[in-house]
Amino acid sequence: MRTDTEGDSADLRPGDGATDRAAVRQVSPALVARDGELARLLATVATAPAVVAVAGEAGVGKTRLVAELLARAELAGRSLLVGSCHQIRESFPLGPVVEAVRDAGDRLRGLALSEVAGAVRPLLPELASFLPAAPGPLDDPVAERHRVFRGLTEVLTALAPAVLVLEDLHWADEQTVDFVAYLLTTPMPELAVVLTYRSEEVSAAVRALTARLPAATARAHVALAPLDERETGDLVAAILGAPRVSGEFAKYLWDRTMGLPFAVEEVIALMQTRGLVVSRDGEWTRKPLGELEVPRGIRDSTLARMARLAPGAQRIAEVAAVMQTRVAVPMLLAMTGVTGAAESAAIDAMDEAIGSGLLVEQGETVGFRHVLAAQAVYEDIFWPRRRTLHGRAAAALRTQSPVPLGQVAHHLRCAGVLDEWATTAEAAADHAVALAHDAEAARLLSDVLRNATLDPAHRARVAVKLGRAATQTLHADQVADLLSAALDQDPPVTVRGELRLLLANALNHNADDPGRQRRLFAGAVADLGDRPALRAWAMVGLSLPTVQGIPLAEDRRVLTEAVELVAGIDDPLAEVFVLGKAGAFLAQFGDPAWRGLADRVLAVTGGAPQQRREANAHYSLGVEACYAGQLGMAERLLTSGLRAAATRENRRLEIMMRSGVALHSFCRGEWEGLSEEVDTLLALQAHHARTRFDVDIVAAGLALSRGAVDDARTRLADLIGLAERLGSFQVLPFAGDAAVRAALFRDETAEAVAFVRRCLAPLAAKGLWAPVGRLLPSAAEALTAAGERAELTELLTRVERETRALDAPLASAGLRYARGVLASDAEDLLAAAGEYEAALAPYEAARANERAAAVLLARVSPGDERAPAVLRDAVATYERLGATWDHTRATGLARRHGIALPARHRGGRRGYGTELSPREREVAELAATGRTNKEIAKELFVSAKTVEKHLIAAMRKLGLRSRFELAYRLEPVGKDGGIPHR
Repeated sequence: MRTDTEGDSADLRPGDGATDRAAVRQVSPALVARDGELARLLATVATAPAVVAVAGEAGVGKTRLVAELLARAELAGRSLLVGSCHQIRESFPLGPVVEAVRDAGDRLRGLALSEVAGAVRPLLPELASFLPAAPGPLDDPVAERHRVFRGLTEVLTALAPAVLVLEDLHWADEQTVDFVAYLLTTPMPELAVVLTYRSEEVSAAVRALTARLPAATARAHVALAPLDERETGDLVAAILGAPRVSGEFAKYLWDRTMGLPFAVEEVIALMQTRGLVVSRDGEWTRKPLGELEVPRGIRDSTLARMARLAPGAQRIAEVAAVMQTRVAVPMLLAMTGVTGAAESAAIDAMDEAIGSGLLVEQGETVGFRHVLAAQAVYEDIFWPRRRTLHGRAAAALRTQSPVPLGQVAHHLRCAGVLDEWATTAEAAADHAVALAHDAEAARLLSDVLRNATLDPAHRARVAVKLGRAATQTLHADQVADLLSAALDQDPPVTVRGELRLLLANALNHNADDPGRQRRLFAGAVADLGDRPALRAWAMVGLSLPTVQGIPLAEDRRVLTEAVELVAGIDDPLAEVFVLGKAGAFLAQFGDPAWRGLADRVLAVTGGAPQQRREANAHYSLGVEACYAGQLGMAERLLTSGLRAAATRENRRLEIMMRSGVALHSFCRGEWEGLSEEVDTLLALQAHHARTRFDVDIVAAGLALSRGAVDDARTRLADLIGLAERLGSFQVLPFAGDAAVRAALFRDETAEAVAFVRRCLAPLAAKGLWAPVGRLLPSAAEALTAAGERAELTELLTRVERETRALDAPLASAGLRYARGVLASDAEDLLAAAGEYEAALAPYEAARANERAAAVLLARVSPGDERAPAVLRDAVATYERLGATWDHTRATGLARRHGIALPARHRGGRRGYGTELSPREREVAELAATGRTNKEIAKELFVSAKTVEKHLIAAMRKLGLRSRFELAYRLEPVGKDGGIPHR
């Protein structure tokens, strides 16, 4: 069996059209058609630490399923903590988590909590008497937020054993998502987390929450589908308290509701109140079609039920619809405008609305049972009355303490009071910033700038606030037009410099117009003479080596000035930020001075960054170290940066850091699980070209190494074009090397040579020779294949001269490789392989060894006895990496020369043997429900190709030949989350 609905259950019996409460609140008293899903949830939640995701469209029954789970006797003795996200968001952060724990004071009484738990006092005044004193404030909002995260985690630990339910995460703010990600990073032995969301509306960030769980965490993903025709009949029978309904009645309802449980309930409620459900020969059915005008959708059925209410009850329902969330009874009464003796009649009207089933009670609050019904009523209210009700809502909410500024702003805007709305929205944004809720601040301020009438000075001030907030989020690229419009209105010089800096930064995130970025950075440097920290930041931006025609020496000079300037500022965070950026650019140049700046950053951070700017410095240096071939330092910087609390609490920084780690893993030959991570990161950064570079390169490299040559060529062509446009010169050799190899594979020598020349030209024009070493191996192969030996000789001479004094390990190895190709010299190629090994680059080393073996084997008899061992080394590396394209080529060389190779490892991923890996298990479970590869990919946030790979592996391990056999073979998940074998 599978759910009925999202809502409250009641003991219901068929009615005769009367309006008493029991007769018309048509919710099934028993869970229908979801037994399997409930069993799976219970088995997983009972095995804490655990995480469960329940996904499905609105009205499909997520809330009801979770309610049934929490009512199970197996969970007795656990704290049941439930919080919901809401469509009208408040600048107050972590709302659903706060809602879940605010009533848990009795469980905390007498417990010895540490000082850090006091950090949540401002969020949870209800628990103040049970919490330690609040610690002193911190200067850094990100550090303050981290302390709050730690405090909430300690409170949850104290409440354990517990089940934490967070509903409607499709409406979650980024800080709530960040906290959940933080919470799930280190599993709590006695905590189970249940997340619900609408599949079609949820963000990539929410989907990704369950993609990187620790191995010790039990997990389940339950995707609820609408009911089929038979199940719809079962639900109707349960609602009516009947043993069965007619097949014709079930089909009639299924045709009009498509099996959505909430719609079924709404239609049945309307039919029952009209007396249109009858029992014939012990079987419930509907009256003949000619007597029945049942609406097709929720909207019409809801409005029909609404029309049957008395005017007073209708007014109460309209007020509740305008609020869009459950509210306290006094608030509803205040919005109706009644006072004194009239309140008694209003309460009676409220009781009637609740009795009709449209509204429900929850504690001391009242609201619609389902958001779809509220929306239907809201849209039917005549617009002048809607405005009036929104105005009353704003006035009523202003009487609360503290005032929910975000909600007030929403209602003022809907009431058409735009001046007050703009002022309130800006105040709500200021409050959000104070709470490190930058994404919400950016949303509010963007709305103000797009829709409010502001004078130039005020617009510029709001734009600066927006730029600051957006810089901390994934959405900096979405505000460039607003910052630009504010700058075009000639703002006061007091804000112009920072506005220019923020706009240049937004354009950089948006990968847009490097020339304009440089002009803006230069203007900011001129305007920010009295603000040295910001001026140093602008100088770092000005030194970006992205614009042709600016000598590299000029970029280096500006960098040096920035470092000198920031060293005199009493702001360690500004200093470490500038040092990180400057060191990153110097690493790209191959300037040995980069190591000194990297050491300074590590000294300031102690190798363990705590603040956001410290983590950002680790990221900047670590990524550029990857491109430069400095992989040992890159690992130290990126792994410590990824572990930093500041990284885990900033969605943008976390994704950037994970992208850098993915690039490092590719360079280091640590490819296990990398494809899945890359799929996730690409989706999370679908609209962020600048931050996608690192992952796009890895995706293209993996595709080529595994034989998806056409896919790789498409990716590489896009990458090279974008890198040229943006002046991201360090990307060109990386992408160019793969593009040349793909062209040579297709015997398109002329195209391969064209790629070499195309990628070299901007680097030579800029004087940026350090990164060229990564391109030299494939450049040598292309140019020799085309007979362009003189051009290759000239190139190698130039590279050797230009890189002699540089710190560029890949340049030396690349020169060795290229000379080996040019002269068919195995010794140079073997030396190159040794240098690549020393540089921690096993894939490049394997390529050099394979090429050396080919040269040795091509010699006139007798061949060099080293060839078999060298080739076996290359084959073993390719096999370990999963580089099937290269492996096939190298094993072909071995076969042609009669070289025996060790038996190739076959079967599933190493480490699991014949058992399913966690991802294989997850894919198999979803496939067993009948889901397609595309549907599974959407649910698990991976590519369809990845799903296919895991499904094939799972079926092979289980000895199955079809999805039908898979569905038959799999049993409900056991306590360990595994799939038992029959």
